[in-house]
Amino acid sequence: RNNGLQNQSVLLVAESLEAEPRVLLDPNALSPDGTVALSGYSISEDGNWMAYGLSTAGSDWQEWRVRGVRTGRDEADLLKLVKFSGASWTKDGKGFFYSRYDEPKAGQAKKGANYFQKLFFHRLGTAQSEDVLVYERPDEKEWGFGGHVTDDGRYLIISVWKGTDRRNRVFYKDLQAPGAKVVELLNDFDAHYSLVDNDGPLFWFTTDLDAPRGRVIAIDITQPVRAQWREVIPQAAETLKGVNLLNDQFVCTYLKDARSEVKIFSRDGKFLRAVELPGIGSAGGFGGRRRETETFYSFTSFNVPGTIYRHDMATGRSAVFREPKVAFNPADYETRQVFFASKDGTRIPMFVSHKRGLRLDGRNPTQLYGYGGFNSSLTPAFSVSMLAWMERGGVYAMPNLRGGGEYGEDWHQAGTKLKKQNVF
Repeated sequence: RNNGLQNQSVLLVAESLEAEPRVLLDPNALSPDGTVALSGYSISEDGNWMAYGLSTAGSDWQEWRVRGVRTGRDEADLLKLVKFSGASWTKDGKGFFYSRYDEPKAGQAKKGANYFQKLFFHRLGTAQSEDVLVYERPDEKEWGFGGHVTDDGRYLIISVWKGTDRRNRVFYKDLQAPGAKVVELLNDFDAHYSLVDNDGPLFWFTTDLDAPRGRVIAIDITQPVRAQWREVIPQAAETLKGVNLLNDQFVCTYLKDARSEVKIFSRDGKFLRAVELPGIGSAGGFGGRRRETETFYSFTSFNVPGTIYRHDMATGRSAVFREPKVAFNPADYETRQVFFASKDGTRIPMFVSHKRGLRLDGRNPTQLYGYGGFNSSLTPAFSVSMLAWMERGGVYAMPNLRGGGEYGEDWHQAGTKLKKQNVF
């Protein structure tokens, strides 16, 4: 939560959905000059512990600590040399997996290259020197590792990355089998794979393999050969941005012409319904566990401040859970989407927002903003400064250039390297 004047948002916790929240961590109080930021956090299954990372002065280097959620006090645990890593707790809450680098050589702490990242397990209440090395690749200095424990607690999923390439590898380790080795499940570095969930040995992944806009596949790790892979949700005309499994159903978030659409599918891939969103905007969230029947999502647009909705998976109804107080009437403004042809004829979408009823005769002051790069999608978002601009008669126009992720990997590649002119 942010009161509008804070440099960094404050992390709150509540005992129930109806209870008054209390402060769990205020990053603004961590340093006199406000240069220490919360870089990530992970909550244990029982809700007792929060592992959290801190970054100083914008550095990628992080220190991770452990705070009692119910006590609000930090434990003695302190992890250093953490970079490009989150944390994932074991189901029993006794520790978590994270990745770090070795101690830099003298004089190289802030300027030397970082190679040979390693995946470790930290047991709660122990020194970092006692952490257990889970996986390393001394033959691959540029590989990095992200460890994630599945919701059933059975497997450690290791996503192997290299630089900024979207393609990755996926390995796993059976946490219930003593002495189990890491299994190289997806090791061809041919596409992007992200685990959605698992049902025992059946793993569901989103991937752009043979599907630049994304699809969902199922892999039985007891029969992992490609011939046995099964497509569950095929590639659509829209770009698949995220999938969660809730109420034993797939909740899929898509981008349709850079605006959010959310669709619900059965476990066998049958389309069930669409989630009705408040309008043209950006939706995100839909987290939770496979058996849960409710979830939360955020929605924002050029004339809608970020609002959190509570969604009932059984009835399909959404209700406002939290919304900010901003002194304006959203109905006084409107957003529409237009399309135009680029120099080579490619159809480009553009959002146009302004005061309702404004005559668009070419005489209104207009701010045009575009960005295409790094597979990053520009979607509708709220801005108080932009609201003030529109309040005074200004028009805001935002085209979606190639180089972004609005239409999948092909759209991304169409704004890179020798095709970079499509972005400028």
